[in-house]
Amino acid sequence: MSYLVLARKWRPQTFSDLVGQEHVSQTLKNAIDGGRVAHAFLFTGARGVGKTSSARILAKALNCESGLTVEPCNSCTTCLEITDGNSVDVFEIDGASNTGVDDIRELRDNIKYLPSRSRYKIFIIDEVHMLTTNAFNALLKTLEEPPPHVKFIFATTEPHKVPITILSRCQRFDFKRIALPRIVSRLRYIVDQEGVQISDEALAVVARKGDGSMRDSLSTLDQVLAFCGDSVTDADVAALLGVVDRRLIMDGCRAVLDSDVKGALEIVAQVDSFGYSMRQFCHELINQFRNIAILKAVGEPGELLELSDAELAELRGFGEKSAHQDLQRHLSILLKSEAEMAHAGFPRLILELALMKMAALAPAIPVQELLRRLDTLEQGGPIAPRSDAPRPQAPAARPAPQHAAPARPAAAPVAAASASHASQNSNGSHASHSAPAAQASPAAAATGFAGAATADLWGGFVRAVKAKKPMLGGALEEVYPVRVSQGHLEIGCLQGSFQLTRLQDPDQINELKGLAQAHFGVPTQVKVVALSAPPSDAAPTLSEKKSLEDAERKATLRREAEAHPLVAAAVEMFDGEIAEVQELPRKEATKS
Repeated sequence: MSYLVLARKWRPQTFSDLVGQEHVSQTLKNAIDGGRVAHAFLFTGARGVGKTSSARILAKALNCESGLTVEPCNSCTTCLEITDGNSVDVFEIDGASNTGVDDIRELRDNIKYLPSRSRYKIFIIDEVHMLTTNAFNALLKTLEEPPPHVKFIFATTEPHKVPITILSRCQRFDFKRIALPRIVSRLRYIVDQEGVQISDEALAVVARKGDGSMRDSLSTLDQVLAFCGDSVTDADVAALLGVVDRRLIMDGCRAVLDSDVKGALEIVAQVDSFGYSMRQFCHELINQFRNIAILKAVGEPGELLELSDAELAELRGFGEKSAHQDLQRHLSILLKSEAEMAHAGFPRLILELALMKMAALAPAIPVQELLRRLDTLEQGGPIAPRSDAPRPQAPAARPAPQHAAPARPAAAPVAAASASHASQNSNGSHASHSAPAAQASPAAAATGFAGAATADLWGGFVRAVKAKKPMLGGALEEVYPVRVSQGHLEIGCLQGSFQLTRLQDPDQINELKGLAQAHFGVPTQVKVVALSAPPSDAAPTLSEKKSLEDAERKATLRREAEAHPLVAAAVEMFDGEIAEVQELPRKEATKS
């Protein structure tokens, strides 16, 4: 005799044999007992949870030779034929291979004939969602008003793919995933009947592999028995199924929560040496930290967690070491790492980085504590330093960003002059920005460029040109004023630059002469010269000068922000650093 796998050998034959689907079996038994059996049923749920088995049991209950009964006898000819799948009045149709409209038309033609020997002619269509739209449409009328001797039972794992017109004509029963303890209990009964020696821990590993499916769990158990025989050890189960040892998962959680970076890395090394999947180990860590978080949140999980009493006690001890916020941060890190492992070629490195980050993670400060510290800070009181973190050192002042223009001796004095100007503004003086002589004279004096008056002449002229000719004024901001005086204007442009090509145009020179005469009040000679390098005896361009002033102003603002007592207290409170300093716009003084 050929071997019969456990999933077929121990298939439920009565409603009382259904595990974890009491809500379905009780409803069907009440319907049979009360004579309120519908003409069409739709069984939905995950794979291996008892949909097809329930359809067969219902068919036997309706056609049993002992009469309409809630528990078929399983000994009469009709029950045995249905169990073996060769009854002439119970048709089991695979919806995946009989998807066409012609198949449904043949079924519809067969419906009008009375059953041969049974009470009802029953059609069980598995994976009914695979039927085509035309096939569903061909079934609609028959499904709504079938002959009294016909019953339909549909089964599917994807009810959302079944048309609503079909759903509305059926009584729907949703089958649940079977809880882990129920699967373990059923597996224990089966192995005891089979005479197999196996521990409850190994059965729990098999049941977890089934993921809520009784059929998958029995198939996995069959595989284990084929490998181990009648005596099964926990190590054999772990090696065969490729699951991670539960002890390693617990040790990994303990190393993270104890901030033991070395211990966490050693756990990863053990996982790698045993040949376990890094991504599977990450899955198990995610599930375990989820268990810890739920225990921390609710205390008594009830049916929320499928764990033994020993595991619950150990996880409660882990929960006492961490706050809710820390557990959520650990889960976020693990979830991100698991997603990265799916596409990376070095999963061990990703897992090591994740565990190092988790183990070195500073404890989160509760929001209430932060609010209390902010209130104390606003009132001017002292802020108590954190006891769980070292006092951060004051961040060093960042150097001012270097300007892209070539360095010249004139750059430093200009920066010094602009720094003095920014310092005066930051100390509260409201100096007017409309006085060009006050701004240009320090830079002009420092560079030796014909004095403050000459610098003022150039700056004023460029502003006047920009007011009338914005594009021409923008070009003048990028050139060097070699010599500027009333009646004479000599401009230097770097060779190959766009400004040189533009300003050497005769029309542009004539336009500049007219603008200069209008600004200075005297006829002005304009000369454009080509420079191979920035001149050392000339002032920087207005664009360079503005960039240097902006850089120095930002550096001054950062130094002032780092030295401010409120900012220093906030940095210490949040254990952070100053990433960026932004200057707030000054409010105009209101007139009284």
